[in-house]
Amino acid sequence: MGHQVIVLDFAAIRGMWEIRVKKHKEREKKEKQRIAQSALEKIRQEWDIILECRRNGIPQAAYLNNGIVDTNKILDKVENNSPLIKKIALLNETQKERNKFIFQLSGEHWTEFPDSLKEQTHLKEWHISNTMITTIPAYIALFQELRILELPSNLITELPTEIGCLKNLQELNVSFNRLKAVPPELGDCENLQRLDLSGNLELAELPFELSNLKKVTFVDVSANSFPSIPICVLRMSSLQWLDMSSNNLKDLPQDIDRLEELQTLLLQKNELTYLPQALVNMSKLTLLAVSGDKLVKMPTAICESTTGLKFISLKDNPLETTSFQEIDEITESDRDRELFEKEFMKAYITDLRERETVPCYTTKVSLSVQI
Repeated sequence: MGHQVIVLDFAAIRGMWEIRVKKHKEREKKEKQRIAQSALEKIRQEWDIILECRRNGIPQAAYLNNGIVDTNKILDKVENNSPLIKKIALLNETQKERNKFIFQLSGEHWTEFPDSLKEQTHLKEWHISNTMITTIPAYIALFQELRILELPSNLITELPTEIGCLKNLQELNVSFNRLKAVPPELGDCENLQRLDLSGNLELAELPFELSNLKKVTFVDVSANSFPSIPICVLRMSSLQWLDMSSNNLKDLPQDIDRLEELQTLLLQKNELTYLPQALVNMSKLTLLAVSGDKLVKMPTAICESTTGLKFISLKDNPLETTSFQEIDEITESDRDRELFEKEFMKAYITDLRERETVPCYTTKVSLSVQI
């Protein structure tokens, strides 16, 4: 048997490692950008301040304002050379740096965007609420770094087609406006993860092009006029939370189980008379709310322990045979009550995830029905 000769091409090896080093540096750069854009650093700094205040015997009432650290309240209680002073200065600097990338606008005296806005294309977040603004300017296409577009409770009647140019957009909230339609170009926002179109009473359909939103995990289209779940929503393969409450739904699609990642399905206050058998196939579905509908039948297997459901709400349906205790008024309007209920559901699901294992008595919540 002859000798084996190994021939090494050092140029090829060097090229391979240069590629690996380049990819490693790119990953490091992206991770730094991710940390800079997140609120984790600010939260960590706030906890450092809270811990330092505890060590110094400063009561929470002296530095917390609605659960948020208010550094102005404790400056006069801290010694000049205290480590707490440095932590406060660092937090203020972080917040100051973060605010450079955030645009906020609120108040009914605003009927249009200020002219100076178009020059601030470095912005990463827009937060506009409770204004009289009706249109979003076409120059929004220039804001290529925009990650969050929050536009709740305005008078917006349409979204510009240029919104499709926002390739880095992750969150879009146009709730409680006056939208009648959504542009197909929104489907080009390939990195969108959260979509809130609730409270636009005349909105009744979504363009099929939104099927391209494969990263969306949260969709809220409650308090609109949808007669059925939009086809595009059924094709959002990563969807985990779907709120279709307070619409005009009369039935659910038989292929709803194609939403394999769905964990929360809110259907209360529609016109549903039955639930499809396909719901039993949704192994990750944890919360189902169909209260205030017209249910007369539902799959028996839904109430069996073999399903993944931990919380079912069927309150105020004809199939109920037990009476529920009246709950005292805790909000000033139906809208506030619904928001409270949704926040409770979110908190409940979060608690389930944190505990990972759920005691048997929480498998089905507050429900006694005859099927």
